[in-house]
Formats: sequence, C-alpha cells, structure tokens
Amino acid sequence: MAGKKNKTSYIPIRGLVGSAVDYNIYIPSKKEKVLWFLVGLVASGAVLYIFYESLAVSLIAGAVCGVVFVPLRTKQTIRKRKQKLSLQFRELLDALSSSVAAGKNIQDAFQGAVDDLAIQFTKDSDIVRELEIICSGMYNNIPIEDLLTNFAQRSGVEDIENFANVFATCYRKGGNINEVIKNTAEIIGDKIEIKMELETMVAGQKNEMNIMLVMPLLFIVVMKSMGGGLIDLSTPKGILSVTAALAIFIIAYFVGQWITDIKL
Repeated sequence: MAGKKNKTSYIPIRGLVGSAVDYNIYIPSKKEKVLWFLVGLVASGAVLYIFYESLAVSLIAGAVCGVVFVPLRTKQTIRKRKQKLSLQFRELLDALSSSVAAGKNIQDAFQGAVDDLAIQFTKDSDIVRELEIICSGMYNNIPIEDLLTNFAQRSGVEDIENFANVFATCYRKGGNINEVIKNTAEIIGDKIEIKMELETMVAGQKNEMNIMLVMPLLFIVVMKSMGGGLIDLSTPKGILSVTAALAIFIIAYFVGQWITDIKL
C-alpha cells in the first residue's frame, strides 16, 4: 500500500456513492507482488554478480532489492494511473463543453459523456467509472458539486481539484458553467501539450542516459573476460573499490531519473 507522503497517517478517502477508488492508494495483487519481486531480484542480482562474482551476495542482496522494488513499483503505478486519469479527464471536459454548448443541462451532459467516453476509452476505464458514480449520485439527489469535489480529492490530480473548486463556486452562484468547462479544458490541454513536447525533447537524453548506465557494466564484463586479475576481489581494497563504484552507479541512476522527471 502506498499513500501520498506519510503512509502511516494517510486515511483513505471514501466515495459518496458506489465503489469509488482512492487514486492515492494502490494495493498490488499477490501475482503483481511476486512478479515485481522477481524482476527486482533478477535485475539487481545480475548487476551484483557482475561486480562481486558471488552467487550468495547476489541472491541475498538481490532479494533485499526485490523487496524494496515492490513499493517503488507501486508508487510508479499510482503515478502512471493519475497521469492517465488526467488525460481522460481532459477528454471529459471536451465532451461536457460540447453538450452544454448544445443546450443540455449538467445532468444530461454528464450522462451523455458516459456513452461518449465508453466508446473512446473502455467501459472499465477510470473516467467512465467515475462518471457512472457521479450520475448515480445525482439520481440519488447528491449535489453535483459535492460529487465532483469528492472525485477531485480521491484523484489527487491538481487539474481535477482546480476544476472542482471553480465549478462548485460557479454552480452555486449561477455562473457561466459552459465558459468554466471550456476554459478549464483549454488550460489542461495546453499543459498536456507542453508536457508532451518536453517529454519528446527529453526522450533522446533518457535513451543516452540508459546507454551510459549500461556501459559501465559492459566495461566491467569485458575487463573480467580479459583475465589478468584486473579486478581483485580477494583483498579489502578491491572489495572497497568495487563497492564505491557500485554506489556511484546507483547514485547516477537516481540522479538521472530525478533530472528527467518532468513536472508541471
């Protein structure tokens, strides 16, 4: 399980109706946990064996890395799911804007968006499920602004939270809902386009970074295959030098990931 920042104090946010999901939390299945553990074990074990040439060290330390990899992968899954939800929400705003501009009321606009997005994505997609929850809540006389606010809180997506706040204020005070939806859709769309352009620009650097991370491993393999005791692991000095090299390798990986992580 993974929360926002403090996993021990984070309280899951419940939906107002139906089986709503808190997107700040993801509980991997047993199959996923085993798969992620094995991926971490094999990848880290192979790297450790290249450095230390010890099967015992590779298995023991690799198992530890496999355990650590599970929560890291869980956080990655949460982040990717939120990114996907943000893209789907952008399409929702387009559908709502078109419906409201055509003269439909808010309830009919949301109901129509369910069918439109079920075709564009899938019926099991997150955004379609959230729309069904919102429509079900409206039929049960729950205010639309409360449903949207609850969805925004559960999503943990800044764009959805901003839209829900503006929509609630405008809807209660009788503002122009169509303009709110249209302007929000344009702003979110611009942010997504800028982020995609930046990711395209950084893609080449990411590939170069991955190659540079693999090169030291290949270099060590070549050195060891040449023989002649170029790397002596039988002395404390040799073990210390290899450990220092491995530490630099790990730090370089995380620094590279941090530099190429684009946030808007």
